[in-house]
Amino acid sequence: MATAHKNTCPPEGQPAVSAAEAPVSATGNLAGDVPSPENLLSEYTALRERYQRTTNALASAAHDLKTPLSILNGYVELLQSEKLGPLSDRQREVLRDMQSNGKRLQQFIQDFLTFSALETGGLQMHFAPGDINDCLSEVCRLWSNRFQEKALALYFLANDKLPVFPFDAPKLERIISNLLENSFKFTPQGGTVWLHAEPHMWERRAAVQPSAAERRRQNVSHPNSVKVSVSDTGPGIPAEFHLEVFDDFFRLPGTESQEGMGLGLAIARRLVQGMGGKIWVESDPAGGCKFSFLIPYKPATGAASKGKNR
Repeated sequence: MATAHKNTCPPEGQPAVSAAEAPVSATGNLAGDVPSPENLLSEYTALRERYQRTTNALASAAHDLKTPLSILNGYVELLQSEKLGPLSDRQREVLRDMQSNGKRLQQFIQDFLTFSALETGGLQMHFAPGDINDCLSEVCRLWSNRFQEKALALYFLANDKLPVFPFDAPKLERIISNLLENSFKFTPQGGTVWLHAEPHMWERRAAVQPSAAERRRQNVSHPNSVKVSVSDTGPGIPAEFHLEVFDDFFRLPGTESQEGMGLGLAIARRLVQGMGGKIWVESDPAGGCKFSFLIPYKPATGAASKGKNR
């Protein structure tokens, strides 16, 4: 039985390619053909389901690592206490390295679990009235020793102009901690990091043109959000990467050897967006970065726990 071939019209000087020889896509379409909407939807759904399964599987594996790692860290602390016998200086040094690397691995696991929960919508926001100064002060206290060990100066001064307003304190602490960790990693020894918070008037542009009455209500003169900034004296970030630094698993060229999985800023972005805010970075070409984010005093209705890219 003869096989029918679809003839193509190649440019002059090039051989014709039959349909049998043409590359075929996963859906059975010729590579040169435009896929139908049904095929596009089918491919998107299949890819989304596969991504979901992969994310869940990796999150499950990361969760399974937590228990044995906690046991190992517990044994290290037991040995450091010298309850099982005295230690030499060299043994103490080895145990300190083991403890440090154990904490790093624990942080990597926690980052991935948080990322997975945000991706799958499993991490919800819980707003409660609080003083953001207390929140920022607590994070600085937790980071102060590490900054001192690296000879970095960390400055924070409470702002009494900030009111009590509803926010998710643990999530906000995580955002600040991730930003401080980023500055800690990239600011050279002897550098300085500043943490600052202030009232801010956030004029959001609506997708639909508001009515005259709505415009009058929006033209208020008092702040409606808090602006939190983390500035450092590090090397700075080129302007072309100011958006990409918040992408999942992104690393700046030349920083591949740095610790971490490239999730710290991506998690911060998702958490900020989950509270109805926005985050961005400014950088001086001569060096230094300033990461800032806004959190509204009144949580946005239906604030999502899963942020979208850009």
